[in-house]
Amino acid sequence: MRPIRPLLAAASVAAALALTATACGPGEDNAGGAPTASAGQTPDGKITIPDDLKDRLKEHGIDLDKWKNGEWKNWDKDTWLREAKDFVNPIIEDLWDPDRMRDAQEPDRPVEEEDISGDEAVTDPAPEPVEARPVGAPYHSGAPEAGKVLFDGPEGSMVCSATVVKDPANPGKSNLVWTAGHCVHAGKNGGWYRNIAFVPSYNDSGMSTAELENATREEIAPYGVWWGDWAQTSEQWIAQGAATGGQGAPYDFAVIHVTPEKGGNGKSLEETVGSALPVEFSAPAAQKITSMEATGYPAAPPFDGQKMFQCADKPGRLSIEAAQPTMYRIGCTMTGGSSGGGWVATGRDGKPALVSNTSIGPVTAGWLAGPRLGAEAKGVYEAVSEKFAGR
Repeated sequence: MRPIRPLLAAASVAAALALTATACGPGEDNAGGAPTASAGQTPDGKITIPDDLKDRLKEHGIDLDKWKNGEWKNWDKDTWLREAKDFVNPIIEDLWDPDRMRDAQEPDRPVEEEDISGDEAVTDPAPEPVEARPVGAPYHSGAPEAGKVLFDGPEGSMVCSATVVKDPANPGKSNLVWTAGHCVHAGKNGGWYRNIAFVPSYNDSGMSTAELENATREEIAPYGVWWGDWAQTSEQWIAQGAATGGQGAPYDFAVIHVTPEKGGNGKSLEETVGSALPVEFSAPAAQKITSMEATGYPAAPPFDGQKMFQCADKPGRLSIEAAQPTMYRIGCTMTGGSSGGGWVATGRDGKPALVSNTSIGPVTAGWLAGPRLGAEAKGVYEAVSEKFAGR
């Protein structure tokens, strides 16, 4: 056994996490300070939902003070809603306005170093860094399945990346999105995040940060905002997932079922963006794969979270714990915000397929690691598909 070099936090960076290279975080104007408009704070430090958001929810027939005796708005770790049956994510129209979407970034925070126990026999040497390359605009032309996941945590608005995937129960009409488990659920010390939404082809035209300050919602989200009406992650992530040490990372995946914020035109997400990737479970071992391509919206410096990037590399192996599945690892300089972004390789049929998602990476941002999708991932995927079969 040998220690693996320190990583950034694998859970969302809302808590200054020390182990997810690519994870998520509150807006920069919020780093280490008060929560954003998505959450207020009482003098004793408890997180609350602002009255204006409560009123907007009540307009839709949702009273947070009555649902689960008001626990939906309680961020205390001992009562934070955790189980699948507790998932609730009511649509709040226009909550994700241009400013909130733009400001949901990972801040530049100091991180603590953590050693990770692994198995030297199944961990390859760290890969050489691969410089992330910008995706050519419009993003929809080259990566129509990619987008951003936006959500609120105890410390404010956060961001991850995600991918539109096929739905076996609704061929050609999928409303399924694949991302990391830590982009929907905080793991063993927390519960489900709030206001989870997916924006396909965010900033599709590749506008600069300055240009985005005056952009309309339609320019930033040309294919709409899609709210999660159900999310599911692995039981292992819920039980083991943590901010430090890479705990739960081999099971750090999730599937979100989405619905259009404003009702849409009757088209599914797949029909709206024109594409969805198949998911390949039990993909070949790293040694047998020539290349994997990771896509995401890195937000931590030197990136600003507003543009789409990709890295391609031959994968190696990373063992977090000897008793857990070995992860894929590639060289890549993408940073926080790219968590959850899809990893694509050639599938058994010779066509591109999603085989993993970004989970963790080092403080130095030289590589990324993602779970190898096996029986647990397939179970989550099929459960969400079956829940919405025929709908």
